Amino acid sequence: MSAGGEKDGSSVPDEVWAEFLRTAGEGGDAPKEPSARAREAAGRLRDRPAEPTPWRAHTPGRPRRRKGWYVAGFVASLALLVVAVDPGGLIGWSGDGDRDAKPLAQETARPDEAPPAEPGGRPTLAEPFRGSPAVRWANGAAGITVPAARATGWMTEAEVERALARTRDFLVASNLDPAVLRGARPDKAVALMNPHQKDVTTFVTTSLRTPGEDHDPLLLFSRFDPAQARPAGDVVKTRGRLSYREGRLGALEVAADVTYVYPVAPAGGGDEVVRVIVRRETVVSWDDPAKVSTEKGTFSLLSYKTYLTNGGCGEVTGSFRPEFGGGGAGADADGKAVDPYDRTGPITEGRGGCGIATRS
Repeated sequence: MSAGGEKDGSSVPDEVWAEFLRTAGEGGDAPKEPSARAREAAGRLRDRPAEPTPWRAHTPGRPRRRKGWYVAGFVASLALLVVAVDPGGLIGWSGDGDRDAKPLAQETARPDEAPPAEPGGRPTLAEPFRGSPAVRWANGAAGITVPAARATGWMTEAEVERALARTRDFLVASNLDPAVLRGARPDKAVALMNPHQKDVTTFVTTSLRTPGEDHDPLLLFSRFDPAQARPAGDVVKTRGRLSYREGRLGALEVAADVTYVYPVAPAGGGDEVVRVIVRRETVVSWDDPAKVSTEKGTFSLLSYKTYLTNGGCGEVTGSFRPEFGGGGAGADADGKAVDPYDRTGPITEGRGGCGIATRS
């Protein structure tokens, strides 16, 4: 064999010669040298110009490489499937914690049945709504549905929209304001109440100054004693809605039915979490100042009902006092166990008594 890979003056294609050397080097059965006729045919092929590969033509790969491409394609397909099923990456790896709960649509009418039971588990500081239907409720004001406005009574559509927004502002200021929850005076909420409604202003002033059996501020405001309980996190779950109609003397009458769920822990430390559940039905009247003595931007309070579970029993102190150590309470006036998440009917009592709640 002469240098340059030629033998007997015939040229062997480079790829054939490379395959020959590779096979021989691996210890396999080396292919026999091409015959003179084969070398002559190879020479003619070598001298012929290569034809262009057609667009999208199929070129089989080597068997060993085909396996690699198959695995890569399978992994890519699996990744695309995960993205299609869970585009936001919301499927949890660690079970059914608060982050993995699918949120409910807003409540627009009274429900026909109580919410189903959630997967079991005790609440923790990291997951204070675990095991509660409230895990799927909205946070704070987002859980209070405000209907579309239309002209009603003496108010235009824009005025109704403003009155609905201010009614929700009152609910937020009296039940969700962090300072009020820690025992501060609910000044923002009080500022929305008609100062000319003397019986209401007297009740509010007295109950906030000297709480008692006949003057309980918890009928209108949610407050905790910071020396007894602390919030477990910064989220209060809510579910409820506003509705409205034309009331007396052409007033706009707005009704609110909202349940609030407050997770709390002992003020002195510790990781025990209990949930105080408060449902409030409140009706207010946005009166025509030409017919009723009122102030601009304020409403008259027509009625209020509160149902409370796990908020404490005994002496009225003006603050919720949840019982820790497994002593949570919440039953109706007859002592029967109640479901604090059942919103299928109206509140029948002014304030819940003490007893056993079916769940918290």
